[in-house]
Amino acid sequence: MRFDLSLRRRLWLQNQMFTLLFALVIGLLAWLSTRYPMQVDWTANSRNTLSAASQTLLGRMDGPIRITAYVREQSAPRAAIARLIGRYQRHKPDLTLHFVNPDLAPDRARELGITQEGELYVEYRGHGAKLQQLGEQSLTQVLQRLSRPQEQIVLFLDGHGERKPLGIANHDLGAFGRELEKIGIQPRQLDLAANARIPTEAAALVIAGPQLPLPPDAVEAILAYVRQGGHLLWLLEPDDPSNLQPLATLLGVTRMPGVVVDADALSLGIKNSAFIPIADYGPHPITESLRTPALLPMAAALKVQPGAGWTAATLLESQPRSWAETGPLDGPLRFDPNRAERSGPLTVGVALIRPRPDPTPDFNPSTVHQQRIVVIGDGDFLSNTYLGNGANLELGLNIFNWLTLDEAPILIPPRMTPDPDLNLSEGALALMAAVFLIGLPATLLASGWLIWFRRRRR
Repeated sequence: MRFDLSLRRRLWLQNQMFTLLFALVIGLLAWLSTRYPMQVDWTANSRNTLSAASQTLLGRMDGPIRITAYVREQSAPRAAIARLIGRYQRHKPDLTLHFVNPDLAPDRARELGITQEGELYVEYRGHGAKLQQLGEQSLTQVLQRLSRPQEQIVLFLDGHGERKPLGIANHDLGAFGRELEKIGIQPRQLDLAANARIPTEAAALVIAGPQLPLPPDAVEAILAYVRQGGHLLWLLEPDDPSNLQPLATLLGVTRMPGVVVDADALSLGIKNSAFIPIADYGPHPITESLRTPALLPMAAALKVQPGAGWTAATLLESQPRSWAETGPLDGPLRFDPNRAERSGPLTVGVALIRPRPDPTPDFNPSTVHQQRIVVIGDGDFLSNTYLGNGANLELGLNIFNWLTLDEAPILIPPRMTPDPDLNLSEGALALMAAVFLIGLPATLLASGWLIWFRRRRR
């Protein structure tokens, strides 16, 4: 083929047009990538993608979110904070992140109570909350708390030896009370001796194991609260001296004699048979998210015969080999039907609902026309001693969210990295060495020699 001047010009023009069009395509792709960014998470378990629960929450928050990170310029947490917030910004563009050096803004840091580097301050619709623990679980729960129209106040009955919601004793509920504050529920103590009626702004009332009999005026105030449609959590004990039989009659929930014990507890590694694992949960919004057993120490069985208008649902139920032990617990335990002991499975937690009754004129009910009551035959599972066992914390938070007419708290399971280490046998290592150190170089040399030999023969 003869290359004359005209042909060379046409080939040159074709090359120039190809180069121009190729550059134009690359430029358009670059422009589209900035205008319509796309990211794909190829990691196992999608570790760099927000969970579906977090995405749903962001979709419900219709206002801008401002997050301020108090961290120094060259601090290590800065990059981790940017990566985490970036996941949220992909689903909510009006979520903004600002870095502030706490050394340059000491007054603001002191005003907000910033005590350590890397703390976040989250603001939404005029409300703000601090965040010390960096992670999707903690940040999503803060956003869930701020998305509520107002903080809920839950009253804990006091003055009769009850467990204190912010107490530090082993039997108190201080650790759980602090967890309630994290999700926007403020625990307050209520002494009916000083105030003979339950305030109407309470989202719910908690009776947490009184150790003394309640006076008639206090019992009547509780009955009036329930009759008017108030929400209630009643933590019963096997030897309950509270003198609240009228309340039990009103609800149709009777405490059975004895302490629930489980014959299978020892085989499960539980040293005390009176510490019963709850693995069978009833189908209810409170328990539908629970995946691990809860542990109830010294629980009482409940006999449920709902009163007129009430609908009952079993929340917690003991194992089939359990029973209500009425004898001493310090010796060998054996089921004895002659002592009126009831065999399992036994109900130890129940939820009751009914249409909210017509309130009195001074009662300020919620806009949701449903009254909710939860009765648990144990109060120790939320105590400072046993809160960290199994699903106790998650169960308690779900109960309070359901009582306050809110959704269950968002709980995001950790995403583990499957097989982070690559373990190869000696045979596999030898095969890889042979392929990459001998086979591949030999193939390249042979192909190069073959190409050279063919060209030489032309």
